[in-house]
Amino acid sequence: MAALTAGVLVSGQSRINAELSDEVGSGFTAAWISFGVGLLAVGAIALAFPAVRAGLAALPRILRAGSLRWWQLLGGVGGAWLVTTQGLVVPVVGVTLFMVSVVAGQVLGSLLADRFGLGPAGVLPISLRRGGAALLAGIAVGIAAWPQLGDQQASWVLAAALVAGGGVAIQQAINGRVASATGQPFAATTVNFVVGLAALTFVLSLQALLGNVVLPEWPSTWWLYLGGPIGVLFIALAAWAVKPLGVLAFGLLAIAGQLLGALVLDLTLPSAVEPDLSLLLGLTLLAVAVVLAATASRSRLGGGR
Repeated sequence: MAALTAGVLVSGQSRINAELSDEVGSGFTAAWISFGVGLLAVGAIALAFPAVRAGLAALPRILRAGSLRWWQLLGGVGGAWLVTTQGLVVPVVGVTLFMVSVVAGQVLGSLLADRFGLGPAGVLPISLRRGGAALLAGIAVGIAAWPQLGDQQASWVLAAALVAGGGVAIQQAINGRVASATGQPFAATTVNFVVGLAALTFVLSLQALLGNVVLPEWPSTWWLYLGGPIGVLFIALAAWAVKPLGVLAFGLLAIAGQLLGALVLDLTLPSAVEPDLSLLLGLTLLAVAVVLAATASRSRLGGGR
């Protein structure tokens, strides 16, 4: 349930951050605002709970002991890119097609994360069925995006969403490592938001030096600021659930929530692109890919291949 809920949260966050991006005129600026509000939320949680502060205080000792490597603290970079693409991609192609691309990236990224042992569950080999699931996910994206492929802008933004999905899988894996090492999911969440906000601040600073940043007017619509707190819940749930489930299994459950939430949003609150036959067909194939990967995961847990 935690993984499924996390997926639904990402769909809602995507629509909110797309609206925020439209309001402030920049996907990077919208991501910076979202991460900033999220950091304030998780900072309040850290102040309220001594156990979270203890987990954060233990990080230097854990790093010195070698239980964590420095690069395993960089999950926030993947989160920052996902939030940025929400603002850049959703206004162009809609939530559902954005999520189809992100999901395909997640399936491939989860396979690679498990194969190279990035998550707390260690190294998990790529089986024939799980590899086939990743291939089918790629085909599903091609079918879903077929009407958009002649549009150069849409092709580029869908590629960005695909990369963002892979980044999310790696983010979940290494954040799970941090949560496991510190014993605190919210410690991993805090690190994630600090790193993500730092990365976005660096990018925006470079843009400001080039004269490409215009300070936005702060939106007056209150719910546009909910993307950050939603991200806090998502990251905490992912950091907590990825250890017992594994990166792929968690990703599959989160994917189900993402696709369900995205389709409902696009049907009830139409955006740039309404679901058509190719998108629904791609969504169906992607669901088959998810089921295929899930059966492969269950076989692995049961000792089979």
